[in-house]
Amino acid sequence: MIEILNPAEIARARRTGTLVADILASARERTVAGTNLLEIDAWARDMMTEAGAQSCYVDYAPSFGDGPFGHYICTSVNDAVLHGRPRDQIVNDGDLVTLDLAVSLDGIVADSAVSFVVGQTADAASAKLIEATERALAAGIAAAGPRARIGDIAHAIGEVLTGAGYGVNTEFGGHGVGSTMHQDPHIPNLGRAGRGYRLREGLLLAIEPWVMEDTDELVTDADGWTLRSATGCRTAHSEHTVAITKDGAEILTLPSGR
Repeated sequence: MIEILNPAEIARARRTGTLVADILASARERTVAGTNLLEIDAWARDMMTEAGAQSCYVDYAPSFGDGPFGHYICTSVNDAVLHGRPRDQIVNDGDLVTLDLAVSLDGIVADSAVSFVVGQTADAASAKLIEATERALAAGIAAAGPRARIGDIAHAIGEVLTGAGYGVNTEFGGHGVGSTMHQDPHIPNLGRAGRGYRLREGLLLAIEPWVMEDTDELVTDADGWTLRSATGCRTAHSEHTVAITKDGAEILTLPSGR
């Protein structure tokens, strides 16, 4: 299903996007050496509950997961890159953490992710990983607009990631959002320009480049959800929800005041 939102729904999407960004910013700021992943999950739960929002994750049970996710935020550490299921685990100084959050507010979903190093200046390899996904995200957003195609976004992302020396896994990527979290069109992080679905004003897209340092292969953790690099290398993931407008792509998942 591909949804096209009307102006009133886009206005609601802006509120959802700001809430997602504010929760992520707060959780990032509070995550220090000694923080338990379950604490981060509780913070996300409390903030969305206070805002009157609903989790997109707690009851989510797609074919690629093992039953309902059962938590409010994805917390991926070091070699974990996607769908990191919160567990009784302490983060340490220097860990590379990714927080990924999707929330529904007033019937509209927004989805965003951020990677960062805990407690200290990132080592060069981790900084390069994070910076590559952020540049790829910016390139993908710049390529999105009315009359552009999904392939234009995928190509722009892939050019940055492969140019930085990383392999690209296309099993998981960006996607449409709207009244539900995962919709068509799928946005791979590698592709050919000029191909695929033509974007339309009112379309919401979650664009999300992610990479692993020395592999493009994933393995699934024993929890049935957390996806890790096959070699145990570090990973990074950056994501924004954008609305396609007549002028281009409007980033919805920016914190209050941005």
